[in-house]
Amino acid sequence: MRVLYVDDDRINTLLFEETCRCAGDFEVDCASTGAEALEIAAVFPAEALVIDLHLPDTNGFELLPALRRALGDERLPAFLCTADEPSVVAAQAAAAGFDGCWTKPVTVEAILAELQRSGRGAAA
Repeated sequence: MRVLYVDDDRINTLLFEETCRCAGDFEVDCASTGAEALEIAAVFPAEALVIDLHLPDTNGFELLPALRRALGDERLPAFLCTADEPSVVAAQAAAAGFDGCWTKPVTVEAILAELQRSGRGAAA
């Protein structure tokens, strides 16, 4: 499965990449800003999105529809990943069209289970 991960925290990005690499069947491309994510989306056919809520140039709620349009799939599985209070953010994430909301620090098991459940096939 091809996953586009968007987070401006380099440590979180490295942990996510390593988690997916160890799990196998995942190809990950990463961006640290919304603008970079849109550039990557033009050349990387992601099958799922994981987006941080707070980015330097936008927020996850605004970035999600733009990425789905760029990837040509309004129903592309997407997960919000944030350190914000889960009881507040989860409802907003669902209303914004996210399929799930992960609070940081996320557990490896939760990431892999959700991505595999939402998957549309193995990595190319």
